[in-house]
Amino acid sequence: MLTSVFWALALIVLVTTALPLTNSARWWVRMWDFPRLHIAIFALIVFLAALPVDFAFKRILLALLCVAFIYQAKQIFPYTPFAKTEVNTSDPPSPSDTVTMLAVNVLMENDRYDDLITIIRREDPDILFLMETDKVWGDALAPVLARYDEVKAHLTNDHYGLIFATRLDVEDIELQWPDKDDTPAIKAVLRAQSGVDFNFIGLHPRPPVPGNDTKARDQQIKDKALMTSSADRPTVCMGDFNDVAWSWTTKRFKRYGNFAEPRVGRGMISSFHANHSYMRLPIDQLFITDKVRLVSFARLENFGSDHFPITATVFFDTGKGAHNDG
Repeated sequence: MLTSVFWALALIVLVTTALPLTNSARWWVRMWDFPRLHIAIFALIVFLAALPVDFAFKRILLALLCVAFIYQAKQIFPYTPFAKTEVNTSDPPSPSDTVTMLAVNVLMENDRYDDLITIIRREDPDILFLMETDKVWGDALAPVLARYDEVKAHLTNDHYGLIFATRLDVEDIELQWPDKDDTPAIKAVLRAQSGVDFNFIGLHPRPPVPGNDTKARDQQIKDKALMTSSADRPTVCMGDFNDVAWSWTTKRFKRYGNFAEPRVGRGMISSFHANHSYMRLPIDQLFITDKVRLVSFARLENFGSDHFPITATVFFDTGKGAHNDG
């Protein structure tokens, strides 16, 4: 009986660990990219519970659990404070050189409009990227959006609306619909007060849930990385990727786009689910390329959405020099 129980528990660990290795785009495969910390903890619990118990093939089971735990731990280790940071913080030459950004998945059904308006007014970002915005959200935010010189909105009731607003000088703003994907991305070419032109990319592809395989999501993420790799301007990418920081698609995105990730070495800074601490995962992302210098990166407070807002302050290397704090 104990043999069957422990092997059943071990099988759960082994299957959920192995499925993402297939790189399948099926939602029920890719969903196991997300709870790697949970799987690692579960594997450790089963391992410790099995240690004092005698049952058939115990050594094999313990060895398999150990391998699964080490593999999962290796995937999430970069997103702990014990890892070396990938992006150091720096002091800008002057406060006027900085660009502040705020990315928020508002949750379309959320009606705490005033709470988000309070956050936007307090943070006063130079770039505001809002996701899951419908007409109700657009109308509610109209007074605070009026503070921005440029506003690009795509308001829909399918959870994939967006609003992009900025007070920076704009060379170009466009909505882009990747091939075979009806979820738009934002691509903007902006000019910082320091005079540097840079790209801002905002993404919100579909998640791996029943009815949504990840082929379109993965392609959208890949396309934006390839677009960045050929750009001659520094690039910042933010948004709700609906993909965890440690997935192979995110790693490919970083590699293809030559992106660095401020989260690495700072902890998971999990942005979802805001209302359930046991489900929290780092799916709202920030990536930067060379010559983008990080001043700060943080998660803000819950305002009723299932996502926490993500804020960042950066500046651009113009050769004037900056103090690196490490």
